[in-house]
Amino acid sequence: MQGAAAPRGQGRSPSKKDTLGLPWVVPLTYVLAALELTCLFMQFSILPYLSRSLGLDSVAFGYLQTTFGVLQLLGGPVFGRFADQHGARAALSLSFLAASALYLLLAAACSPALPGVLLLFASRLPGAFMHTLPAAQMVVTDLSAPAERPAALGRLGLCFGVGVILGSLLGGTLNSACGVHCPAIVALVANLLGAIISVTCIPASTKGATVDVQAAPPGGPKASVFDLKAISRLLLLPGVLPVFLIKVVSGFPSGLFMIMFSIISMDFFQLGPSQAGYLMSFFGVLQMVVQGLVIGRLSSHFSEEALLRASVLVFMVVGLAMALMSTVLHFCFLVPGLVFSLCTLNVVTDSMLTKAVSASDTGTMLGLCASVQPLTRTLGPTLGGLLYRSFGVPIFGHVQFAVNFFLLLVLWRKPMTHKRDKAW
Repeated sequence: MQGAAAPRGQGRSPSKKDTLGLPWVVPLTYVLAALELTCLFMQFSILPYLSRSLGLDSVAFGYLQTTFGVLQLLGGPVFGRFADQHGARAALSLSFLAASALYLLLAAACSPALPGVLLLFASRLPGAFMHTLPAAQMVVTDLSAPAERPAALGRLGLCFGVGVILGSLLGGTLNSACGVHCPAIVALVANLLGAIISVTCIPASTKGATVDVQAAPPGGPKASVFDLKAISRLLLLPGVLPVFLIKVVSGFPSGLFMIMFSIISMDFFQLGPSQAGYLMSFFGVLQMVVQGLVIGRLSSHFSEEALLRASVLVFMVVGLAMALMSTVLHFCFLVPGLVFSLCTLNVVTDSMLTKAVSASDTGTMLGLCASVQPLTRTLGPTLGGLLYRSFGVPIFGHVQFAVNFFLLLVLWRKPMTHKRDKAW
């Protein structure tokens, strides 16, 4: 007789015993995610200055960024499988400890008495296991009913917005007041605190007793975290691969643009550092509003497939307008549409993909989803730089329009799901 695993396609709806006994787990998870993201953006704000002080040119800085992207790309699916096998407490603790190691090496790289360049590149290595956001998504997914999942995942956007705004502000302020090493030390202390909170306050598992754990049969070989077949088989489940490909392809052109944005803001928009910072804060505030407030309301009135179509359609319109823009004011008018599309695409596809697998595989699936952004960061600097140098800013809009126009045709002719809860 089969175990009482949650049916594939729906995940598991937590019982009252689960949710009432742990009412503080999801809010605490949001706090931990905001803490880690704040430290991450503190690091991003000081990394260019530290690299320059160590004598690295733009090419070497690109290698540094690519190294981090590749490690996160490779580590995402493995981390997700680790989370499924060992639970939320172990996953969050591992992520915070890995981040602590990164910031320790980063702080050491600031010391003139130590080999700074070597330590700076070595600080990228723990990035393979820095996946607090996917771990938080797993906790939220496990403890939320399928119908409430888009809104619950969308609230993590508030954490991301807090991280963008507070991290950038703290990183710049501490760097100016106390030196480039200060943000790294503060981030180290904060992540050690996050690890302690994870060990002491997060339950060992959030999947519930009714879910089959990924364990080996008695007498058989122990299931491996690095089992690539077990990871890749999720993409072959019904309804998974088309949604995953849309997640990758639809957002890739805008991802290229965002990777090149620091250069575009200087060369094309002629913005200074402070003006570019204000624009990024505008991004952060809009992301908080869209993911924290808008998506939850829309998901209660429209199906996930309808929202996915809407995000692709808005991507297409924004791409067309991006190809025609000539000033930063034009771009500011496009930002709300761009943020809406990015946030809706990420939240809806994460929700659809976690519903398409069993509850015991949600961590692995979210790890695969988390590898999409590192994939863009890995390919983006080279491909985006080539496109920008050869064709200028309008090419990003043309590519975004063409890609999403094709995807919209595919979505309209071949629905992603066969069962709809709400009408389009």
